[in-house]
Amino acid sequence: MGIEIGIEWLTLIMFGSLLVLLMAGLPLAFVTGGLACVFLFVLGDARALNIVPGRIFPLMTNYQLSAIPLFIFMAAMLERAGIINDMFDVIYKVLGGVKGGLAAATIIASTILAAMVGVIGAAVVTMGIIALPAMLKRGYDPQIAMGSIMAGGTLGILIPPSILAIIYAVVAEQSVGELFIGAVIPGLLLSGMYILYVTIRSYINPALGPAIPVEERVSNREKLQLISRMAAPIVLVVVVLGVIFSGVATPVEAAGIGTFGAFIVAAIHRKLNWPTVREACTTTLKASAMVIWIMFGATIFVGLYVLEGGQQFVQDALAATGLGPWGILILMQILLVILGMFLDWVGILLLCVPIFVPIIKALGAASFGLSSPEDLVLWFGVLYLVNMQMSFLSPPFGYALFYLRGVAPAEIPMSDIFKSALPFLALQIVGLVLCMVFPQIITWLPRLVYG
Repeated sequence: MGIEIGIEWLTLIMFGSLLVLLMAGLPLAFVTGGLACVFLFVLGDARALNIVPGRIFPLMTNYQLSAIPLFIFMAAMLERAGIINDMFDVIYKVLGGVKGGLAAATIIASTILAAMVGVIGAAVVTMGIIALPAMLKRGYDPQIAMGSIMAGGTLGILIPPSILAIIYAVVAEQSVGELFIGAVIPGLLLSGMYILYVTIRSYINPALGPAIPVEERVSNREKLQLISRMAAPIVLVVVVLGVIFSGVATPVEAAGIGTFGAFIVAAIHRKLNWPTVREACTTTLKASAMVIWIMFGATIFVGLYVLEGGQQFVQDALAATGLGPWGILILMQILLVILGMFLDWVGILLLCVPIFVPIIKALGAASFGLSSPEDLVLWFGVLYLVNMQMSFLSPPFGYALFYLRGVAPAEIPMSDIFKSALPFLALQIVGLVLCMVFPQIITWLPRLVYG
């Protein structure tokens, strides 16, 4: 028989030890899984061990999750085929004549990239390698340059086909397609806010983002030629998202189409060879394995916590605060932001969503002025995705900050990278608040598509 520990202490011990081990720099996948097994041993009896296969098996056999390696592979193939370089090149030459145009170009390119690449690191690193030197060479303010790369790069988590949305839908037992469609307008809203911010600041103070000199600009005919070079990958994205949104194919089937299309695009760009395919496969294997391992570990961890009465404890604790439905929602968002400073997104999803979603459902759609429970779950899901973007930019452990550190010139101090993220973090908070106050931003498009 296991030891009896009160749920208050258990919460403290479980999540405390989780934070301590993570701060010691151990990988999340093994920390959550390892801790879960330790606690199972300490608390439970032989029956409690059945949680392990019971929680992992549904994930192993989950059809929706097979979209993850496929989308990662599609992204890796497009990246190896040099699409990202080409795209920045095109948008850069088309917009270069505008004040702040290169920063805007970076954000637009990142937005399109986000629709091809559901993986964040790729966008930030690649843009850091291509766009940052280009902007610094043209005399851009380093903070605007770095901020626009990081903010643009984090859009990948929101704009479909986002891998986070797939995992969220699996955990919250929701339609992936609906989440994808719900995230489109918030994604474009944020992207638009970043571009506006950069452009307005560059027009107020042209020294921050000077237009490129006249002799470097290209004629309209050349611009058309440039854009035609991007036709293949853009068609691919339109097809992949089109079949998901029209309901012709499930996200997994769409990912399959995308993967096949990525081969064709690589062939058109004359980059289809063994090294390309092999590298893309290795990238896919590493990224997918990491995500799936974290899912396995965290799902056992949360499963045990819920079994020990954690769900009820969190619900009672939130009820005891005396906050209304909106208060609880805001508290959840703040908790997610704080966790986002320390944990990575898959971990936060698997630790919080199984506990938060039932609480939100219990509060009911009417208390938030929404018409149906489906709307409520969808709205909360997209709010979660918008919130998770902040975790990539928030110091001290925002991933985007470190991805950029890896490729930024050595003379730029880390503190400058932190500072450059802050205005964009503020914009993300504004975006999150807008999505909370006007749920229609999220629910309008899915209702239009699905009726």
